[in-house]
Amino acid sequence: MMKNLMTWLSDVFAPKARQVFANPWIDTVASTMKKVLPIILTGSLIFFYNVFRSYLPFLPDLSPIANFSFGLLAIFVAFFITHEAMLKLGHGQYQINASLISVAAYLMLCRPQVVDGVFQIDNGRIGPAGIMMGIVVGLYVAIVFHLYAKLHVLENNDTLPDFVSDWINNIIPITLTLGIAMVFANVLKLDLYNMLVSLFMPLQKGAQTLPGFILICFVPIIFYSMGISSWVFNAVTTPIFIVAIAENIEAVANGGAAMNIATSEAVFTAALITMGGRGGTLPLNVLMLGSKSRKLKTMGKICIGPSLFNINEPLMFGAPVVFNPLLMLPIMINSIVGPAVVWLTMHYGLLNIPSKMVQVGQIPAPFSSVMITEDWRAVPVYIVLFILYLLTWYPFYKVYERQCVEEEANAA
Repeated sequence: MMKNLMTWLSDVFAPKARQVFANPWIDTVASTMKKVLPIILTGSLIFFYNVFRSYLPFLPDLSPIANFSFGLLAIFVAFFITHEAMLKLGHGQYQINASLISVAAYLMLCRPQVVDGVFQIDNGRIGPAGIMMGIVVGLYVAIVFHLYAKLHVLENNDTLPDFVSDWINNIIPITLTLGIAMVFANVLKLDLYNMLVSLFMPLQKGAQTLPGFILICFVPIIFYSMGISSWVFNAVTTPIFIVAIAENIEAVANGGAAMNIATSEAVFTAALITMGGRGGTLPLNVLMLGSKSRKLKTMGKICIGPSLFNINEPLMFGAPVVFNPLLMLPIMINSIVGPAVVWLTMHYGLLNIPSKMVQVGQIPAPFSSVMITEDWRAVPVYIVLFILYLLTWYPFYKVYERQCVEEEANAA
């Protein structure tokens, strides 16, 4: 039965999944999340710096760096969505112009106010809270330019100079794009930001429940165990995580309490769920260090450095865990157990919910666990999870180790 399941996963499911994620529109969103990661990390470093500044007030205020990087995230997302779409759809001639118009359309759809000659936009609309609107606007602009490009207007026209044809072929989609946006925002008086917030709220709230939190951590592991990078899910998870941590930061700043557990900080930075990487692979790496198998012991030594910094790609593909029926199941179990323990401890006040944006996931735990939760109780939670992960890995690992030892003996 296991053999049939593995054959189906390898020959049917994985190729279909790769085909879906190779779709240029889906790939555009996933690629954009990678492109804006340095901007997110820049803001994250400033938040990390502010942790020390709260204890050392003489340090300079670097918040403008975060305000003009992470604080403009929605605008950057709108630009990159269109930029990546034009690239993946083969419309390189529109790559820059369409991306700039995406920013213009985004600002127009924010419905800015002009008061005494001052251009005003609610800060929340151009920051992390507007990331979903940035995706929608970027895709909208890309669709308009893509459809126009398919018409092949003025292509191979010998009666006009090339530069005139280029002008016309840009002016028309620019006018259409901004014209439709103007009708939507200025004529119909529709507020795209509020509309998307209303639609997105159930998904955002659902992710904060125990089943939603487990699901958002578990589903990427299914694909990861088949060699499909979990990065593809950033298109879905990043908007949820960014909005959630922004709400936590605002709540604490206003004297309230952080309520959103489903954040990148809780899933990644704290390194409780991703201890050694997704699926809690650090205990597996520790087991491999003392393995009777030469192969596993060597891989354990090679992988322990990255694993301590929560980078488990070498282990996933070197052990391997990917497409290994004996190790795929425990990594999936850990991806249910870990999120469940973290959610329950945070929900019932046994561990602080993160309220600072620090998305540097390569900080060794439990240092990162204490730092991001600002709670020393993260240490016993880390120890408990390490033991639970270890107990899950152990029986499957021992069977796999025995197989490796037998294979090495036969080879010798």
